[in-house]
Amino acid sequence: MQFAEVAVQNVRGFSPAGRFALKAGYLVLKPPTSEVSPLAGVVLSLFYADGRGGDVAFVAPGAKGGKAALTFQGADGNTYRVLRELGGSGTLHRVNPATQQPELVSSDASETNQFLRGQVGLPPRTTFEQVYCLQVGQLPSRRPRKAGAKAADPKTSGKFPSLASASAVAPAEDIAAAEARLRSLETELVNAREVDGLQFQVDGLSSQVFEVDQRLKGTEGLKAAISEAEAAWRAAPTPQTLGLPQDILQRVQRYPKAIAKRDDALARLEADREAEVAAVPADVEPLKENQGFWVGIGVGVLFLGLGLGLGFGVHTSFRYLALLDIPAFGVSAFMALRYVDDLQKASRRGSKEGRFDARAKKIQEEFEAEAAPVRMAQKALGVESLDEIPGALERKELIGARVVELKDQLQGVESDPEFVAAASQRQALKEQLDALNVELARKGSYVRDMREVEREMGRVKESIALAKAPPPAAAPGPDGSVPPAEPLEDPSPALLSQAADVFTTDVLNVQGMLKERCVQYLTALTDRRYQGVEWDKEGKAVALAAGRKVPVGELPPKDLDLYYLALRMTVVEKASARMKRPFLLEDVFTGMDEVKLPLIARMLKHLGTLTQVIHVTAHPGFAQMSDGTVNV
Repeated sequence: MQFAEVAVQNVRGFSPAGRFALKAGYLVLKPPTSEVSPLAGVVLSLFYADGRGGDVAFVAPGAKGGKAALTFQGADGNTYRVLRELGGSGTLHRVNPATQQPELVSSDASETNQFLRGQVGLPPRTTFEQVYCLQVGQLPSRRPRKAGAKAADPKTSGKFPSLASASAVAPAEDIAAAEARLRSLETELVNAREVDGLQFQVDGLSSQVFEVDQRLKGTEGLKAAISEAEAAWRAAPTPQTLGLPQDILQRVQRYPKAIAKRDDALARLEADREAEVAAVPADVEPLKENQGFWVGIGVGVLFLGLGLGLGFGVHTSFRYLALLDIPAFGVSAFMALRYVDDLQKASRRGSKEGRFDARAKKIQEEFEAEAAPVRMAQKALGVESLDEIPGALERKELIGARVVELKDQLQGVESDPEFVAAASQRQALKEQLDALNVELARKGSYVRDMREVEREMGRVKESIALAKAPPPAAAPGPDGSVPPAEPLEDPSPALLSQAADVFTTDVLNVQGMLKERCVQYLTALTDRRYQGVEWDKEGKAVALAAGRKVPVGELPPKDLDLYYLALRMTVVEKASARMKRPFLLEDVFTGMDEVKLPLIARMLKHLGTLTQVIHVTAHPGFAQMSDGTVNV
């Protein structure tokens, strides 16, 4: 998990409005004023909203309302954005990786919490707050000492053993008012217990609704696939949409035969043309240029003249020479007849040539009528080969079969008894959840946590007990000095318990995982005043110093804070090797020795190589050591 952007509007400790990009590594956030920006509190209110409006405390003074939003990358790799109106409603969106647009996941607080826990990878609120958030109030030196435990009422101590000793309590100045306050707190406790019980039921039902929703959402993938397949089916080409004849596939199959038929017909026609050309001469010799014709005419005229000229008078026998003109004129007539026949053949050849051309044109037109739809289909489908046309036109049929198959799968899933039961169960759970939310709203928009009321009751009872029986003054020591104050609380058991939850193991195994690295941090931070640390089976710690063991609660406050810082950084470092979660620090180092701050900055920079570290501070030394700064 990694934070990508924080956006605020009228949020206490930030600029009036702004969007601040956050990058990986060790990042320093500089607040606009001397007031520390409550980044950890705002993030907790965004991630773990209880719907009771407690986050209205982060609204800037004088503003009517405020908004806060956080964009982050979840453990599932998706980018999310949680937005909340402080004191009001909120929404969770997931950024669509294809369109980069936010899509609503949920606007219900309980559903959002369950989704963030189950899908995004958030730990429980207590774990995130106690392990991944470091605030000023968490330092052991800032917590109350264990004072007044011996002076408390035994009954109070027995009923609230940890609460009575949680803070230093002054004796009540007005016992009657304190007892009235106690009765008011008892009434409030009853209401808080009821609300806590209702909230427990709401959380349980929300968890069940989330699980049922996840089961029901199992069909969303099928529905999306059906929608995509139907869209592809509608977009798939068909002969009708392309303006092609219905028998286009048969035409494509006949196309090679049509080409062969055309080529064969043209080949036969060309053979007939060549035979005709061979049978008819190309040119007919004019009759006037035919020498045989003129020779026959001349011979015939000659013999006719001789017969007429010599056949009268004495030589009558020569008149028979005139008969020889008959064969001569016959030869000329034959030549003339042959000329006429050649002319007729030449004219017939011209007419046959026209018939050949018409026949070739008809063959080509018949082929084009058959081939034109095929070429049109090839152009409309954008394919290079005719073999691709059947596949492109049959795609719609294949997609249609896929749609039917997916719908059958969806129907099978939705008709499954478990799915039907989940659908009906969700409705019943939703009705119960709505009824509980109405009951919670009737109890009040904001009810304090039951444990907080119990702690205040413990303090009030203790103040009453101190007022009625003030504790004796502490006697001076042998040297006349005042005995030291009560020891501070050991933070180890609670932190080790949270670490055990993070690592899903027990406290003893966690101690073995953390000990060596924690000692390294501790010795560096304390200039080797402490050489080691040991924990018992309950998690209570002792520090090894100069050959003796000192319970960490008895350490000087500054050393105890350094021990706590060493343990916190060790837990974050080891946990980041399993799952990266941002480490949020507010300005917790105020009052520490300046010489320690560069070392702490280097340690935080090292943690920034393992996970995102976001440090809210105005100290210039940390900004110089960081991987980047952001003015918020």
